[in-house]
Amino acid sequence: MALAEEFEKTGNWLFRYRSYMPVVLYIMATAVIIFETKELISFHALWWNLVCFGVSVLGMIIRAITIGYTPKGTSGRNTKEGQIAEVLNTMGIYSVVRHPLYLGNFFMWLGVILYTGSPWFIIFCLAFFWIYYERIMFAEEQFIRKKFGEAYLEWSSRTPAFFPDFRKWQSSNLSFSYKNVMKREYSGFFGTIFSFAYINFIKNYFFDQQLWLDVKWQIGGIVGLIVLLILRSLKKYTHVLHVEGR
Repeated sequence: MALAEEFEKTGNWLFRYRSYMPVVLYIMATAVIIFETKELISFHALWWNLVCFGVSVLGMIIRAITIGYTPKGTSGRNTKEGQIAEVLNTMGIYSVVRHPLYLGNFFMWLGVILYTGSPWFIIFCLAFFWIYYERIMFAEEQFIRKKFGEAYLEWSSRTPAFFPDFRKWQSSNLSFSYKNVMKREYSGFFGTIFSFAYINFIKNYFFDQQLWLDVKWQIGGIVGLIVLLILRSLKKYTHVLHVEGR
């Protein structure tokens, strides 16, 4: 099998089972915390909690900007069944970077990984994420290239894949839809808070020998759960978050 075909096949497989990646990271992070004897920075330090969570919030903002301007049926609306695209998305944040959702995912997870406090684990995860998302991005672009041909080639020739070039910004023709963001991002918001709370709980247990969750993450977890339940209910049982064409 040619490398291009192998990369595409691997990328599609990773994309299909991407929901299991957090489980793998939780297992690895737990193992690191159990066997690591020293911290880079104390996990109790409020400023360090804010820095790490701030990195993850940056990822949420990138995803929110992307989704808030994304119409239905574009190259940014892939599903667990595979790649879908009726229109090539090239405006807004897609005018400065080809894979803004994956860029957002990277920062969301980077904040959690930093919070583990293990330098070698951080380096390992950076390398892992690069290989992981490189395969997925390759498979996605193969699909888009086959579907949109010259339009894709012209867009990709001027737009970076992962590192944004804000000089190339072109405003979207659509207005920002906060409802679309709330409808699609509530699970990621809660998942991020849960991840920080999980790391904090595990560190309290193995470092301080107590079954405890720092108060800040108790509050964060409660707020995140309330937001999750409200938005999930609105999405499932009402049309409050419905936006035509999104």
